[in-house]
Amino acid sequence: MGAKGRIVRVTGPLVVAEGMTGSQMYEMVRVGKEGLIGEITRIRGDKVYIQVYESTSGLMPGEPVEGTGGPLSVELGPGLLGNIFDGVQRPLPLISKIIGEKAPHRSIFVERGVKVEPLDKRRKYYFKPRDKLGFRELDSKVRGGDILGVVQETSIIVHKIMVPPMVEGRLKWVAPEGDYTIDDVIAEVEREGRVFEVRMSHRWPVRIPRPYKAKLEPTEPLITGMRILDTLFPMVKGGTGAIPGGFGTGKTVTLHALAQWSQANVVIYIGCGERGNEMTEVLERFPKYIDPWSGKPLMDRTILIANTSNMPVSAREASIYVGVTLAEYYRDMGYDVLLVADSTSRWAEALREIGGRLEEMPAEEGYPSYLASRLAEFYERAGRVVSLGSPERLGSVTLIGAVSPPGGDFSEPVTSHTMRFIRVFWALDTRLAYSRHYPAINWLLSYSAYVDLVSEWWLKNIDSNWREYRDEAMNILLREAELQEIVKIVGTESLSEIDKLILETARLLKDGFLKQNVYDPIDAFSTPEKQVKLLKMIINYHRKASELVKHGIPVSRIREALGRQYIEMVKTKFTIPNNELEKIEELEKAVIETLEGLRAEIA
Repeated sequence: MGAKGRIVRVTGPLVVAEGMTGSQMYEMVRVGKEGLIGEITRIRGDKVYIQVYESTSGLMPGEPVEGTGGPLSVELGPGLLGNIFDGVQRPLPLISKIIGEKAPHRSIFVERGVKVEPLDKRRKYYFKPRDKLGFRELDSKVRGGDILGVVQETSIIVHKIMVPPMVEGRLKWVAPEGDYTIDDVIAEVEREGRVFEVRMSHRWPVRIPRPYKAKLEPTEPLITGMRILDTLFPMVKGGTGAIPGGFGTGKTVTLHALAQWSQANVVIYIGCGERGNEMTEVLERFPKYIDPWSGKPLMDRTILIANTSNMPVSAREASIYVGVTLAEYYRDMGYDVLLVADSTSRWAEALREIGGRLEEMPAEEGYPSYLASRLAEFYERAGRVVSLGSPERLGSVTLIGAVSPPGGDFSEPVTSHTMRFIRVFWALDTRLAYSRHYPAINWLLSYSAYVDLVSEWWLKNIDSNWREYRDEAMNILLREAELQEIVKIVGTESLSEIDKLILETARLLKDGFLKQNVYDPIDAFSTPEKQVKLLKMIINYHRKASELVKHGIPVSRIREALGRQYIEMVKTKFTIPNNELEKIEELEKAVIETLEGLRAEIA
């Protein structure tokens, strides 16, 4: 146990205690008679400044403070998937049950001082040791990251029981195949005469990144099924990205779609200070969703961390670190993990709140001067790595954070600092959102630094002309934006026919490719193959139409000749399923034949 002291001052979520000689920075402490969870953020002599992760209402000077002797940590082991935690890894369903049994009509909120174990200590899992899998014999040397055995955690995920990091020695004993709780000893490792007992779970400090063997450059795209993301602004497995946008632009809906459809083995969704109704929607809908990649319940590969705006502000900071530590744990098993945080702006507000209570010198808009370094610490924990231990395995953590700039102002500190550390920027546009264009991602402001890295994958696995189609589509959209400025002044009629065709094709791209209905059973998810075929159809139409325009045929005549086929090109995204892509090719062929017939007719 750590030092014992007493409270001398309470200021919101900040508590000052004295008599805490021997305490350490970021040590976890229990505050007051109810034992509230807190973390030491500053030490001055025998005084410590504690960030309390629960409501401090009613705390009084003189109440006890007791250190735990260790940093704020999470418990890692089977039972994480499918669970719903608060910002400090307390399971909310269990807390709800405990509060309901004590007083069914007392409160719908989490009570202070509730002490529950993060993982179920009584539940048994069927453990298969590694010697059954053809691994090395007993009495061989093992080190952190070596897989000792496996547990079928859910219907989708096989949980790999690993030697905890920083542990190495000779493997003296492994439990036989059978049912065990996470507290049962399943292996013994001896080093210098001391025996370390390995269990199916272990603890890890949330502020310390888990070690790995090597970090690799990410090259494989994270397929999301959203055309504007996968084709124009792709994300990679192990990448970093942000979704900034003002109120009502669709940040939460976009994050829901990413969590449901992304090609990741494990998804961690952090509700960090968002409104209670938005997090309620997550808690209600996710257990009902079916994972499109496996056909099993989505929660079998998902962890939810809920910390809403009416929960203690300071717990928002802990929720981010808890989530990314869980992500690194599954990464070490060799899985691709997607972590989405909604939103990092609320997390930054928690930093501002605590900074103010600590009377620190504020920087831009009252945020602490270390805001940028804290954002960097978070996003630097993303990446594609070679995990420690044997057998060798690759895993990744992809970090995507929503940002909520007041009034949609991207120059505010959280957004501007975030842009320094991320490589994909999906900028949501209020104008697009209000015109019912979903996803409301502005293709002029957004960017991805991963286009060159993923090109090889697309060219090799999907279509050798993918980069060509993608770049041509972007050029059309950029040229259309320039022409719109001219149109506002002199109107459409003053444009040349080739410029009119640019406007027409850009409209087709926006309506037939970029727009997507997340609630439509066909349009909600587009495979990479469908995305390329849709884009190829539009680009080939534009190329053929350009030839006709050069031969003197006006755009209005081209549109008239196409007739119903133009409408079919727009509707293709939600009329042709992912498994009937030959119909897109048939439509493209029919459109080209119509245009060739028009040229022959004019000639």
